[in-house]
Amino acid sequence: MTVSGDASLLERILTRLRSDLPLAPDKPEETVETTAYALWHTAAGHPCSAALAIAQLPALDQSQKDRLDKLLERRLAGEPLAYLTGRQAFLGLEFHTSPGALIPRRETELLGTEALRLLGLAHATRPNPKVLDLCTGSGNLAIAIACRFPAAELWAADLEATALELAEQNARHHGVRDRVRLLQGDLFGALSGTTTDQFDLITCNPPYLTTRHAQNMPRDIGAAEPVAAFDGGPFGVSITLRLIREAPRFLAPAGWLCFELGAGQGPMIEKRLRDNSSYVDFHSISDSNGVVRSLCARVA
Repeated sequence: MTVSGDASLLERILTRLRSDLPLAPDKPEETVETTAYALWHTAAGHPCSAALAIAQLPALDQSQKDRLDKLLERRLAGEPLAYLTGRQAFLGLEFHTSPGALIPRRETELLGTEALRLLGLAHATRPNPKVLDLCTGSGNLAIAIACRFPAAELWAADLEATALELAEQNARHHGVRDRVRLLQGDLFGALSGTTTDQFDLITCNPPYLTTRHAQNMPRDIGAAEPVAAFDGGPFGVSITLRLIREAPRFLAPAGWLCFELGAGQGPMIEKRLRDNSSYVDFHSISDSNGVVRSLCARVA
């Protein structure tokens, strides 16, 4: 609810959004209403994600109303809501966002939830698990694990320095910077020079779109986000196959590799896991439509 003087302003914004906003299928939390609320709170100086935006809206002065109008136009022009607010929710936590890193998605929460479950099951025998998160981006997955498991030791790696800067900001925001070690490099190459080489859990949200698709993203899906965060090579699986091939050397006995994959890639990647003798067990995680979106594989 807004104060009475702003009710007409809110209705005008909602009308514009209903008419012109392309709703992104990969961000179901962004509805017309939550977009309006998130922009409103941001204009008022209290930025928040669509998932955590509430309908109790503060009164705006004229400068804030002007800012709201500008934010609205930028959103309708295709700029991602998460970049306008600088916030995105992931597993119930609020993360800072910026154009240098991929915006956390709902499907990655499937991966995160399963990683947390596996760590919980292993907690009795591994009270201080070592976890490596590759392609960490904004650090959302590593930081969510660090927040839920205070005794865990986390390493988070990314190829892009801008992404690591954002991950550091998020780690400080959530008070886990002292437990999340940030490394720059290409997948396991980021570990070069470190003394730790075996992990109880390795997570990764790799780029998994074909190069052609990544370079021609629809406006409402990811055109404003870094292409490298989507580009998985000519067939979309180059990095995923490297991950499967290289991970066993870095996993502790009975350690797990958990990673996200693109819709439709499940059968092929499952075959690769079956053909790799290093893995003794694996299982898939599907979305609400029954599509496999993550795989978890265990070594002996």
